[in-house]
Amino acid sequence: MQEQLTFVATCMFGLERFVGEEIDALGYERISTIDGRVTFRGDMSAIARCNMWLRCAERLYISMGTFPAFTFTELFDGVKKLPWERWIGPDDAFPVKGHSIKSQLFSIPDCQSIVKKAIVERLSAEYGISWFKEDCVKYQIDFFILENEATLMIDTSGTPLHKRGYRPAAGAAPLRETLAAAMVKVARPREDVLLWDPFCGSGTIPLEAALLMTNTAPGMNRSFAAEEFFDIPAEVWTKAREEAHDLQKLDTRFEAFASDIDRDMVRMAQDNVVRAGMQKYVKTFQHDALNIRADGRRGTIVCNPPYGERLMTPEEVAVLYRKMGKHFASLAPWQVYIISSDENFEEHYGRRADKVRKLYNGMIRCGYYQYFKNDTRRQSEDHRSHSDSFRKDDNFHKYKKDFQNQRPGHFRKPEDKPDRKD
Repeated sequence: MQEQLTFVATCMFGLERFVGEEIDALGYERISTIDGRVTFRGDMSAIARCNMWLRCAERLYISMGTFPAFTFTELFDGVKKLPWERWIGPDDAFPVKGHSIKSQLFSIPDCQSIVKKAIVERLSAEYGISWFKEDCVKYQIDFFILENEATLMIDTSGTPLHKRGYRPAAGAAPLRETLAAAMVKVARPREDVLLWDPFCGSGTIPLEAALLMTNTAPGMNRSFAAEEFFDIPAEVWTKAREEAHDLQKLDTRFEAFASDIDRDMVRMAQDNVVRAGMQKYVKTFQHDALNIRADGRRGTIVCNPPYGERLMTPEEVAVLYRKMGKHFASLAPWQVYIISSDENFEEHYGRRADKVRKLYNGMIRCGYYQYFKNDTRRQSEDHRSHSDSFRKDDNFHKYKKDFQNQRPGHFRKPEDKPDRKD
């Protein structure tokens, strides 16, 4: 039986379920889930396969161990007991960084110093040396202290996983690729349904949709820190890349449109499409989002319009949302999925969402507003009476209050289901 390792996949808040499902699909065993982190077990091949296939994760770590750490002494002793020599050689580099949340040990520089000193003492005893050159392979050490429990990890990804390699540059308000992938998954793209992002920017949403529908591993064409690790055989990476190539489905009829009113953004999106090798599936062109037409096709809109944070003023955004609501209603029965940080989005848009999922775009708390029920009469009524009914709707005010008070929580079991308005 192959050696079983413990891994931690980190992600943006709100994407834990997607990461867990991706880990399940790869055949690995989930252990626990907390905000921004999924812990699981797997063999050595998981290092290559998860780095290559996880669409919604930010990094993949090898977990070295977890222990209580209320004092610096406990932190030092716990770190020193871990088998660092299993990975780190006498000439390798092992810089330390980390985080501490709701814990007695809150000074990050002090914790870094203690962790480094403990690893040095462990390796000094193992290799019989007192000075380390640290000029060979880099093993980035990460500590995470949550409620006085420390987890020590080694980063296997290096460059964050959201950097697929197809987007060297981005627009003024870029959407992270991992978040775009989750948005696309919620929208359930299909071969016979056009997916259109009319605010495409650098083209991230249509590109992630094309990668998903062609079953292209998002990390297939990039490198990872762990490819340099001495104890990981080269054949692990070779097999993972061969698997990724074999599982591509390039004969799909899926089509996505990436349009934007800004000609420079369209050019940038087209360059990214070519770099990703997805030009067969993603069409880019300049177009006003408020003039798009169905032309008899079935379609789904997935978009990230301006929030009023970095592009446009809040007043300009409110006007844009009202126009979007009116025009997108004319495309019925198209489904519409919109991410926005505007807490009054539904009021401006003129229609209550069928479902809202709380997500984070970087550090910006957002709602992912989903319109998928094809009830044209309801849409018309919503547009006529929405302003008055919204002010009277207790459920809306309760939702708004809950949304404003939402903060990253504590431990959550893998099998826990999100609430109705997830």
